[in-house]
Amino acid sequence: MCRQAWRLASAGAISYHARFDTNRNVQVNKAFVKDSDGGGDDGDEELAPALRLPPGSKNYMTRRGYEALRAELEQLVRVERPKLVETVAWAAGNGDRSENGDYIYGKKRLREIDRRIRFLIKRIESADVVDPERQQGLEQVFFGATVSFCDLDTDAEQTLQIVGVDEADASQGRISWIAPLARAVLKARVGDVVRFHSPAGVREIEITAVAYG
Repeated sequence: MCRQAWRLASAGAISYHARFDTNRNVQVNKAFVKDSDGGGDDGDEELAPALRLPPGSKNYMTRRGYEALRAELEQLVRVERPKLVETVAWAAGNGDRSENGDYIYGKKRLREIDRRIRFLIKRIESADVVDPERQQGLEQVFFGATVSFCDLDTDAEQTLQIVGVDEADASQGRISWIAPLARAVLKARVGDVVRFHSPAGVREIEITAVAYG
């Protein structure tokens, strides 16, 4: 059944990149979120392997993923951080800080928020936004594509979208563009058979559909 791949109408193949204005809506002074306890600079070496960008690569991101990061940043800067600063200031006035649970927890949470804000600013500023809806290489797999394929060993079918490292969520059918599977299917077309190394060993899959938007 897998080898009877159905075809899609398609156009020429180039990927579209559109950079968004990172200064729109949320403007954050980086000094504002410096870790007062001398924390690190939140470089990629501190991230989980799945979130580390390959050296010298662009930080590709879909528009949806970009807007999600901006929304999180705005929520942290405009809502959560100011509220927490008030709580910490209130707790600081309630006696010995070394034994003040509210103060200690508040300061710890404030450092976590500031670290996350720095990370979001860095990711947003480096984002190279790719709009799948304006993708022109409809017959091939590029960033932002939703790819359906069939495992030739098990006959199991699956559909996944290739997205940025900060958007990946396997439970929602989204995988990072740096994942082995995403790299393996790059530039593939409907009907192509692709082999790649997975944690379970070498797999062979057939592309059954490629869509954008």
